[in-house]
Amino acid sequence: MEVKSKDLWVFIETKEDGSPKKVGLELLNPGKDMAKKQGGALVAVVIGCSVDASVEAASRYGADTVIAVDGEEFKEYSTDAYTIAITKLVEKYGPTSMLIGATNNGRDLGPRIACRLHTGLTADCTALDIDEETGNVAWTRPAFGGNLMATIMCPEHRPQMGTVRPGVFKMAEPSDRKAEVIHEDISVPAEDIRTQVIELIRELDAETVDLEGAQIIVSGGRGVKGPEGFEPIRALAEALGGTVGASRAAVDSGWIPHAHQVGQTGKTVGPKLYIACGISGAIQHLAGMSSSDRIIAINKDPDAPIFGVADYGIVGDLFEVLPVLTDAIKKAKA
Repeated sequence: MEVKSKDLWVFIETKEDGSPKKVGLELLNPGKDMAKKQGGALVAVVIGCSVDASVEAASRYGADTVIAVDGEEFKEYSTDAYTIAITKLVEKYGPTSMLIGATNNGRDLGPRIACRLHTGLTADCTALDIDEETGNVAWTRPAFGGNLMATIMCPEHRPQMGTVRPGVFKMAEPSDRKAEVIHEDISVPAEDIRTQVIELIRELDAETVDLEGAQIIVSGGRGVKGPEGFEPIRALAEALGGTVGASRAAVDSGWIPHAHQVGQTGKTVGPKLYIACGISGAIQHLAGMSSSDRIIAINKDPDAPIFGVADYGIVGDLFEVLPVLTDAIKKAKA
């Protein structure tokens, strides 16, 4: 693809009501610094139906320019419609790089666009930078089951593309600044959209668990010993006004639904407070929660790796510690 600018694009994924998903706004924060290093502008790309709220949010959270595509065919996500729209935009404007949130839709969309444009894509990134020597984007992601971190670059093809995990970056403080807004009229014929949503079946638990937006998370791991072991976890989370999380070991054992999973194969989170209960601290789990502002670890094993990233550690039995902690919090609130 012909590069026509040094601009960096951030795809702002929208909900069915046209409002933005959080991850796109998060990516505007590192995108601003990266665009500056590349010598271009930060451009937010908004696609959906009735997207005024998303356009305004992208402007307030740092975009220099917002390119908006608004149409009924984009109300519900489809691979074909979104791929066609973004490919047309990229071919017209020629950005040098593009960030996409690693949501379910983003993980589907990114590879399709990259293939269409004959460029590379680095998936599930947890860190971003610009290489000073080459000016290429340095995409960092877990590799070999999360046992090491790989930094990948795409020097030969453009745009450079990557999907980035939600929760890795914090949103910038919103401002009253106004970005330039470009409305692009792109329509996709019905015959070019090969799939359609017949029925939407929502998993109740997945709808009520917002790990990525939670400010306080209390997570349980293998140390809870069973489904009933999450009762003190839930009690503490309720007392704190927080959300219940879990390690992969607890989810794989069937003790709690996957919607609660934190880690490399679950959600990446960055709450103000993360309490890990009975979680040893495998690198796959740490990759999903180490950016939390404050981490408290509760574990019987004083040598558990989780203590290496914790700000505060309690060596003890979670079934003895959590009830005391929950009671103390309730009394303090009263």
